[in-house]
Amino acid sequence: MSQIQAPPPPMQGGQLVLATIAVALATFMNVLDTSIANVAIPTISGNLGVSVDQGTWVITVFAAANAVSIPLTGWLTQRFGDIRLFVGSILLFTLASWLCGIAPTLPILLVARVLQGAVAGPLIPMSQAILLGSYPKQKSATALALWGMTATVGPIAGPLLGGWITDSYSWSWIFYINIPVGIFAASVTWMLYRKRQGPTRKTPIDVVGLGLLVAWVGSLQVMLDKGKDLDWFNSPVIVVLGIVAVISFLLFLIWELTDANPIVDLRLFTQRNFLGGTVAISIAYAVFFGNLVLLPQWMQEYLGYRSVDAGLVTAPLGIFALLVSPIVGRVLTPSNARTVATLSFIGFAGVFYMRTHYVTQIDTWHLVLPTLLQGIPMALFFVPLTSIILSGQRPEKIADAAGLSNFARVFCGAVGTSIAGNAWNDRTVLHHVRLTEQASIGNPIFTHQIDAVRSLLHLNPASAHALFDATVISQAAMMGLNDIFYISAVLYLVMIPLIWITRPVKGDGKGPAIVAH
Repeated sequence: MSQIQAPPPPMQGGQLVLATIAVALATFMNVLDTSIANVAIPTISGNLGVSVDQGTWVITVFAAANAVSIPLTGWLTQRFGDIRLFVGSILLFTLASWLCGIAPTLPILLVARVLQGAVAGPLIPMSQAILLGSYPKQKSATALALWGMTATVGPIAGPLLGGWITDSYSWSWIFYINIPVGIFAASVTWMLYRKRQGPTRKTPIDVVGLGLLVAWVGSLQVMLDKGKDLDWFNSPVIVVLGIVAVISFLLFLIWELTDANPIVDLRLFTQRNFLGGTVAISIAYAVFFGNLVLLPQWMQEYLGYRSVDAGLVTAPLGIFALLVSPIVGRVLTPSNARTVATLSFIGFAGVFYMRTHYVTQIDTWHLVLPTLLQGIPMALFFVPLTSIILSGQRPEKIADAAGLSNFARVFCGAVGTSIAGNAWNDRTVLHHVRLTEQASIGNPIFTHQIDAVRSLLHLNPASAHALFDATVISQAAMMGLNDIFYISAVLYLVMIPLIWITRPVKGDGKGPAIVAH
């Protein structure tokens, strides 16, 4: 067992700049791959000779493997050391990306994606911990702001970059682009950090806890991803997955809270700041990510946008996020972290309320404007909440705390996507029923309108009724989406008290120093 040692001193000058770029690129590469394959699924499926439904497993298996591996970050850090773990994850992620690109069949591609998702787990929490250790304590907000920029831009750039690469070159290149980035990030990180390796400790592996974690996270992730396609609990597969998820989750909680060397330190949730900050960032991210998926889907299905065009409409989200994040890093202090996070939630609520006024004939500018403005609360979102979550953690516990909080955030993002999709479908059906209640041949007003459309457009009765039905479906989908936007706005306001149950982080006013409770 290694002796307890003092943390290395902060970096300075050009060395710090280069280290930040390398760590940020590793983070960006990982975050990008969570969404870059989404728009390429039809092309991948066609090239590999499978259906689109089968092709969506490319997304599902990555998400499931990634969700399982994130909470293992703390144990892996103790076992292998923070720098070795981070660099090793980058290199394995690069190798897995190459294997994805050369995969000749879907089964081989799925195996490579499982590997890619599994080794990507430690990258995000470890990048947070490494950056915090590289900057002076009074500059920790700057470190978190730079991390937040990469975490924000990745999901936005993914669909846009994926669509462009797939259309211009080949779907394999959405994976090949990781190779030079990964080699550069791993090389520079090892060169700068190899002498800053943290202590290691050979704790016994919690085999039972790991097995239960894989069981409940994997089954729940697959259930959420495939539930809509399989008609949810009308499918025996979904029922079995749900039962496995619930039972294994309960056993996991019991085991991890009683085992001497748990693979996930659930006792972190006994800390008020970790609990409040993690719940707030997880639910808020679930609402944000669920809407991020719905908006381009609606544009493509009902407004006739191409995938690349939908990506261009959502891309402005990153403009203000990039511009404001460095400012947040300079002005954020220990005493105002909760206030900044509150402003973020209010900003999100305002943006989603703007979207409740969308109509079926909306122009591109009115789609872009709320997305552009949303970059401001995005910049105010990650940094203060992450600062609150990690406040009071000893240096050796930062990896555990970052890993568990990121797991909760990613997991809730998947849940939020599923809930948002199903809620939109249910509200669309409800509005369709209401809009067609009076659509009967016995209603003279309805028949008069149909006759007027037939006369104006020179349509036969069947075509006139088909046009009416298409119009109603489009309108119902718009009204259903407006409902989701309205609910999202309300949720952000309701969640504000979660921020204020945390304790204020005491510091010298120069930055959100990670200090003891």
